Amino acid sequence: MGEETLTVQGGCQCGAVRYEARTASTDAYYCHCRMCQKALGNLFAAFVAVGRRELRWERGEPAYYKSSEIARRGFCRECGTPLTFEYLDDGEKMDLTVGSLDEPGLLRPVEHFGSESIVGPFFTDDGLPRERTEDDEEFVARWRAAYGPDSVPGSSSGPPSA
Repeated sequence: MGEETLTVQGGCQCGAVRYEARTASTDAYYCHCRMCQKALGNLFAAFVAVGRRELRWERGEPAYYKSSEIARRGFCRECGTPLTFEYLDDGEKMDLTVGSLDEPGLLRPVEHFGSESIVGPFFTDDGLPRERTEDDEEFVARWRAAYGPDSVPGSSSGPPSA
């Protein structure tokens, strides 16, 4: 993780929701999991982690969609802009969509998550590390606690992944 701390602002396309957040790092990541692909209508999502206490909603607040038994996603109820991803059992941190930042170029991508769902014809290898969903022990533990010990993230035992 980068050592910089900075304040970022962002919001939705129509301006109904605005936020300000302090980030502990300039590091961001790509998520290629099927749920992020569907939630953003894109082949990947780009996120930056922030502490919940470091986020302030300046205008409006997002609506939420419970995208699985372990997570929810915040979006503008007026224009639909995806704004957040957060685990239901983590009261400390959450992710903001890099695309909703006023200045997304302040951040730098450092890894690819959910790499098993990378869509090859649209992916240019940038040399960043890749992590498969099933290799994230914390994610797998959350998934299995919600869907059962024999469930496999990405299987029919629950949504494809959070």
